[in-house]
Amino acid sequence: MIQITMPRLSDTMSEGAISAWFKKPGDQVDVGDLLVEIETDKTTMEVEAYDAGRLTAILQPEGAVVPIGAPIAELDGTDAPTPGAAEPAPVPASAASATDDEPPAKPKAVDHAVEPRPDGERVLATPLVRSIAREHDIDLRTVAGSGPGGRITKVDLTGLLDTGAPRKTVPTTPDVAAPAPEPRSAPASGDTDRRDPQEVPLSQVRRVIARRLAESSRSIPHFTVTAVADVEELTSLRAQLNARLAASGRGKVSVNDLVVRATGLALRRHPDVNASYRGDDATTSYIHRRVNIGVAVASPHGLVVPVIEDADLKTVTQLGAETKQLVALADDRALTPAQMSGGTFTISNLGMFGVEEFTAIINPPEGAILAVGATRREAVVVGDEVTVRHRMRLTLSADHRIIDGALAAQFLQTLTGLLKDPWTVLA
Repeated sequence: MIQITMPRLSDTMSEGAISAWFKKPGDQVDVGDLLVEIETDKTTMEVEAYDAGRLTAILQPEGAVVPIGAPIAELDGTDAPTPGAAEPAPVPASAASATDDEPPAKPKAVDHAVEPRPDGERVLATPLVRSIAREHDIDLRTVAGSGPGGRITKVDLTGLLDTGAPRKTVPTTPDVAAPAPEPRSAPASGDTDRRDPQEVPLSQVRRVIARRLAESSRSIPHFTVTAVADVEELTSLRAQLNARLAASGRGKVSVNDLVVRATGLALRRHPDVNASYRGDDATTSYIHRRVNIGVAVASPHGLVVPVIEDADLKTVTQLGAETKQLVALADDRALTPAQMSGGTFTISNLGMFGVEEFTAIINPPEGAILAVGATRREAVVVGDEVTVRHRMRLTLSADHRIIDGALAAQFLQTLTGLLKDPWTVLA
């Protein structure tokens, strides 16, 4: 009997939630078959089987939260493949020479869903697409994919949700009335909650967010510094730049792209802000030589922070293209653990929602996070005259154990200076 355990799918993962089982007890499982979908602290990933046999038991149902290494299913590896099953692939010589003491290879995570067609072909779809298909009872075998290799994306389902699509047939029994809904149990005397609450299950991502932010708020001595940046020239330059990019058929850049670029340059000038501290018992801090900026994204599935590596070395257009790609992957729940790790600093921008100013909680083990507010036209004094200028409020939350107030102020002074003179950002 082979025990299938909860795998470690990211460097920060301590537990995973079973989102969906692709096999049921009694099914034959071959190496490479999609076995289970697991929701980690960062994303949802599908795991392939790395042993063959018959699935004898599912030990953890869908929705269960399981620590790493705990058994989730059992596989009888002594069963022969079912008739008609494909012959197993030949074992490489290097694998055949492995000793019995070597641990089995980790399960392989894949970034797409695979569903077998009746004729033996396979349907490729993103995890989000499969979730939407289940919710709306859409048969993906009837949907043509526009993605690479015929992969079905969210765009391919857009029209089908409105006009209707072939549904999966569900057998029904005629003349049998549907069961009546179970009555709500009355609360015990004295325990009546007049708010009439409804319990909503928390996703694994949301549970991890709650735990980490609570730990950050409790254990890190935050302090905040706010500065106002004059972005009149930046707003004008962005409009000119986007006009030229559009004329040449290239993608536009956002204010956030310019802020990311300016932040990368400011961190390069103040490397002590691009730092980490790993606990009160630590005897050293870490000054990171690479500037990897995490961009907080409010995806439909929860807050995620994909990381743009070497943000100080990339152009604004490169940053814009990479950010758009990461946001699209976040919406499809297709970000990999590698795309959400290795950050040295984080930017959280709520300006697009009209928020003028806010404070953000540090994303451990990083030493600081920048909160970016909306760009507003304000009356300001320039010389001896009152004029209207575009201005933006920036708030830095810093870990006081490694970053002092003067250093935080100097960093914001450099950053606001770069935003005021945007040509230095583009250079």
